[in-house]
Amino acid sequence: MTQPLESRAIRKLFVANRGEIAVRIIRACQSLGIQSVLGYSDVDRNTLGVSLADQAICIGPAQASDSYLHKETIIAAAKGTGCDAIHPGYGFLSEQATFRHLCDEHNIIFVGPSAEAIAALGDKLSSREIAIEAGISVVPGWDNVSSAEDVRQFGTRAGYPFLLKASAGGGGRGMRVVHEAGEAESAFERATAEAQASFGDPTLYIERYITRARHVEVQIMGDAYGKVLHFGERDCSTQRRHQKLIEEAPSTVIDDTTREEMYDAAVRLARHIDYQGAGTVEFIVDMDTQDFYFLEVNTRIQVEHPVTEMLTGHDLVAEMIKVAAGQPLALSQDDIQTRGHALECRINAEDHQQNFRPNPGKIQLWQPPAESASLRLDTHCYQGYVVPPFYDSMIGKLIVHASDRNSAISAMINALESFHVEGIKTSIPFHLAVTRHPDFKAGEITTRWVESVLMPQLLTEESVT
Repeated sequence: MTQPLESRAIRKLFVANRGEIAVRIIRACQSLGIQSVLGYSDVDRNTLGVSLADQAICIGPAQASDSYLHKETIIAAAKGTGCDAIHPGYGFLSEQATFRHLCDEHNIIFVGPSAEAIAALGDKLSSREIAIEAGISVVPGWDNVSSAEDVRQFGTRAGYPFLLKASAGGGGRGMRVVHEAGEAESAFERATAEAQASFGDPTLYIERYITRARHVEVQIMGDAYGKVLHFGERDCSTQRRHQKLIEEAPSTVIDDTTREEMYDAAVRLARHIDYQGAGTVEFIVDMDTQDFYFLEVNTRIQVEHPVTEMLTGHDLVAEMIKVAAGQPLALSQDDIQTRGHALECRINAEDHQQNFRPNPGKIQLWQPPAESASLRLDTHCYQGYVVPPFYDSMIGKLIVHASDRNSAISAMINALESFHVEGIKTSIPFHLAVTRHPDFKAGEITTRWVESVLMPQLLTEESVT
């Protein structure tokens, strides 16, 4: 086990991100009495985070490669403003081991796991090997994929369908389903090109395609003293093209025995590599067999972390900051209890009628539902804000909590109905269609339900009206 460093006070923290997660980190700093400095691109100078942070500094132009992804600039900005630590949020530099190394070289605390953990778990082939070493089942597959012929040979031996996946990837990029031998060459070429363009690494591997799958993940937190805790699971099966749209907890598709086995597997894997910080161990559940398989580990805070916070009452972002400062986790596993049911809808500036095309522009009207102990909105937007075209289209996350799932769905429908936005298209109408659908209410969905069932129905109904 790595020997922990002495606890270091974080008095000033640099937020190396944008949007709602930047606001979220700033609020966590406020709760801990830590000063915050937000680095923003020139197109983000009017975002909510700039006005909330104790200090804000421009780190470059709109292009992420010249601002949010420019490692040296962010390090210089953090040091120049006297920051002790950097929180990378999610996306951008959050899972780049080279950036973690750079922080270490400049004696800046990185709020996240070690560079070694990021590198080992960021590569899908490496993380599969780690899971196997920890005694966790992985989806059957093949690692040696260097040509279309390899793809065809796997299909001949193991049968179809199966998935081609980018080793260095995530978010559905560099992923293709191969249904028959005739698709092998096209799928290989497209997946390789997309993996290279998205991650700078064309390496692919193959996994058996689980036709009726649910996506269930376990939130973990580890400290520098060997303690690893779980904060329950989240079900992220409502997705489109492997991009999550709605998350909820607890999952309705696993029984208590499977749930405990999944928790044990997640914690065991984290302990196996001496994991420190917040992370998420993701699993695929085969609905036909009820077996679950390791999928990947996200070595950062997740977009959907508020679901867990609403369910447990614990501030995950504050906890990861304290852990990064060398403090031991003050919680025990028994301190972490879940209650009721929580749902999160990702509110995006998108038009689902136009293949979810991003819809940037000026928000002419912004009237969200009133927040309460059971309703939360994480956002960086306000009336008059201009959504830029350069980044992810998410403009907020709407989260509700209730005593049971049916009540949570009803609360979410009410919240969505009272959320009025004008000037841009948003995903609010899409989320209403999902949450009102009998399949969703009954919990009878899979990771392919949006594409195979909902969207054909929805587009047909909308074309008639």
